[in-house]
Amino acid sequence: MGELLKGITVFVIFLGMSSPLLIIGLVYYFMKRFEHKQILAAIEKGTPLSELRPPKKKQNGALWIRSLTFGIALIIIGLAFLIVGPGQEGEIQVVAVIFFGIGIAMLIRGLLYRKYQPQSQSPAKNDTASNKKPVAVSKSGTLPQADEDTGQKD
Repeated sequence: MGELLKGITVFVIFLGMSSPLLIIGLVYYFMKRFEHKQILAAIEKGTPLSELRPPKKKQNGALWIRSLTFGIALIIIGLAFLIVGPGQEGEIQVVAVIFFGIGIAMLIRGLLYRKYQPQSQSPAKNDTASNKKPVAVSKSGTLPQADEDTGQKD
């Protein structure tokens, strides 16, 4: 009977911890469904799609820094749990492995973001004065004379 009570307790705790995720997921689903209905109604009225959605904000380019920082912090927290964990029961080691694994994933994500960031920059940012080629300047002796171009002689 004691094992059954522990199992029910774990289930109730898991249900309580996962209920916010369930609620957020349902709210997101219904918001997307409502947005889809609005788009369909606007199309039926003949409104252009460009007026329906505002332009998306661009990422500020520092997303890789946040991912790296968060990953390193989770790795340190995971290592701290591993150091503290041997005197405790097995639950702390599981938490340590979870933190460590998520930290490694965030670290890899940050490194990949950093690797591909220069390729994703817009061309407007690349057209700075330092990247532009100088305009060719001709010297007086290099251009043909007008008489030579037309073939007329003086």
